[in-house]
Amino acid sequence: MSNQEYRYTLHAVVRTDEGKGASRRLRREGWVPAIVYGGNADPKSIAIKQDELQKNAKHDSFFSQIINLKIEGEEEQEILVRDVQHHVYKPLFQHFDFQRIVRGQELHASVALHFINDEKIPGVVAGGVLSRVLTSLDVVCRPRHLPEYIEVDVGNLEVGESITAKDIKFPEGVRVAGELSEDELSQLVIASILRPAGGASSTSAEEEAADADDAE
Repeated sequence: MSNQEYRYTLHAVVRTDEGKGASRRLRREGWVPAIVYGGNADPKSIAIKQDELQKNAKHDSFFSQIINLKIEGEEEQEILVRDVQHHVYKPLFQHFDFQRIVRGQELHASVALHFINDEKIPGVVAGGVLSRVLTSLDVVCRPRHLPEYIEVDVGNLEVGESITAKDIKFPEGVRVAGELSEDELSQLVIASILRPAGGASSTSAEEEAADADDAE
């Protein structure tokens, strides 16, 4: 949940030729077309090496953390991944959209959820199934408060219970995007323990069997 511990860096060149034909040539040469926009500056078409993107993308946090962008001949800037296009069947990137970050201004980001204490959840032990309804959450914060991930403690869930956005302890300066009310936060389900097939947990079945024996 801590703020970003590792800083990613990408190196890019400015694209002068645009269009589908130019993009195809770049990809054949091992580059990925991209665009960077926002931050009170004009959008700029750039290209980044496929290998460099693949190396960074091995870390899930690459897609939600602040990245240092070094464009040849320009000052370094900070960006976030906003959109990614993948090849239809090859494990290759086709295009990236990046947004510039302005220090002191709030940003919107999608942050990964890490589920903890899921080894022996009471509801799972009783026969239920853990359902991770969300794996990430859209948040608003200033750049220095952007967390690498948000922890979701599911260690005390019983069958039929859920954890909602209202139950999560967010890092300092971080809130759910959308200006949601308390009621709306309590309805935004993050994870729940589903009842097993048949609608009753193993514990309940055992209790019913015991009651039947007592009745006899």
